[in-house]
Amino acid sequence: MADLKDLLQYMAEQLVDKPEEVSVTERDSGSELVLELRVAPGDVGKVIGRGGGIAKDLRSVIRSSAPMGKRVNVEIIDK
Repeated sequence: MADLKDLLQYMAEQLVDKPEEVSVTERDSGSELVLELRVAPGDVGKVIGRGGGIAKDLRSVIRSSAPMGKRVNVEIIDK
């Protein structure tokens, strides 16, 4: 699922002030793929957005890009 990982990293880098600190790691538990998005502490609000709107949109794009039958979840983690 490197494509999903790369897509999430690219989108997050466009939103934050410190794109060099963006990283995405993946955990695949068989039925679900979890993408962990890490950003600088000052950038967390930029990827979450007011009322969680941006985070919701990021998750929607990633889920719609996932292969059929694969559940994908995005977790936002500050460093």
